[in-house]
Amino acid sequence: MAERTEHLLGCEAKRVANPVRMVMWGTFDLGKPRVRILERGLQENGVEVIRCHREVWGGVEDKSQIKGTFEKLVFLIRWLSAYPSLIYRYLRLPKHDAVLVSYMGHLDVLVLWPFAKLRGVPIIWDAFLSLYNTTVEDRRLLSARNPLAKLIWAWEWLACRAADRVVLDTRAHADYFAQTFRVPQSKMAAVFVGAEPEAFPCLDEVTVADANPVVLFYGQFIPLHGIETIIQAVHLARDEPIDWIIIGSGQEESRIRAMLDAAPLPRLKWVPWVSYTELSDWLSRASVCLGIFGDTDKAARVIPNKVFQILMSGKPLVTRDSPAIRELINPGHDGVLLVPPANPQALVDSVRAVIRGPVRGGGHSALREIISPHGVGAALMASINVNLSA
Repeated sequence: MAERTEHLLGCEAKRVANPVRMVMWGTFDLGKPRVRILERGLQENGVEVIRCHREVWGGVEDKSQIKGTFEKLVFLIRWLSAYPSLIYRYLRLPKHDAVLVSYMGHLDVLVLWPFAKLRGVPIIWDAFLSLYNTTVEDRRLLSARNPLAKLIWAWEWLACRAADRVVLDTRAHADYFAQTFRVPQSKMAAVFVGAEPEAFPCLDEVTVADANPVVLFYGQFIPLHGIETIIQAVHLARDEPIDWIIIGSGQEESRIRAMLDAAPLPRLKWVPWVSYTELSDWLSRASVCLGIFGDTDKAARVIPNKVFQILMSGKPLVTRDSPAIRELINPGHDGVLLVPPANPQALVDSVRAVIRGPVRGGGHSALREIISPHGVGAALMASINVNLSA
């Protein structure tokens, strides 16, 4: 490889003939696209990635749904028992330029901290989400006055100080971390989630002015997704020849089930779960796809996986307007309609506009490189290839 100038994480610039060598360390969840996209993106940008990993999250789709004292205890033992071998293996690794701790690395980054310091290597923590925000502010599983909530806040405050760079998925989300955990802005970075092009290939254009257009939503039933708003929109269009498909389950499932039992919607099909590899098939059937519509603060700060996947597939998208989505998409972008949060009338009006348009997803092509693994990897390298002396 040709020589280049390296200035990684504040190191003095020097001429080197070898690529950047980065270790991906910890118990990161390989079932999450975010993790796979970052690893692949780094490799596609010429980074030598050394994986030092122990699997603990296999089969756990939603971390908050680990229930029961015994189940939690068994999982905690499995999690903690991974660290001795990870530390031993890390100390034996060859010289490297940085360590990447990826999702879910809130404990990983604290365990690694002293050993990375010992080796003089900076830590890049892809925090991805805040445990405090998720459990206390968004899903409201704990009160802010609960001692456990205070402990989680302190945990994340310390984790931010263990890392040399804290990476989030949007600038709005990074600003939240900086304000909530009192982290200097100079330490924060934002890198989009992206999507895997093989899993979500660009689909042939579908004429959406069909007799029975299909509207598709998939995702977890959590507050930021705004499932209730979708159900209300279906009610508004219940006499129209539109088929609605909702795929998913989660925290708000019982409440949504009660809504549908009280007022059935014959044109709504609810599929509890499909595999990741099947999502592209469902997208191919859709005339228009839905993002998120929740009115929570978190919903304004993040762009969920599904939005990137829909954009990668080239399908028309209706999703809530927010500071986060405007980091990626400007209002009026071809194939994307932005609506106010928790507004079923605006949602159904936008769906109608796509159906009558037709609104096409072809305008997404300009975004595909940005949200591809290569684009995400390049953004990560740009975010850490700066001086951190401040």
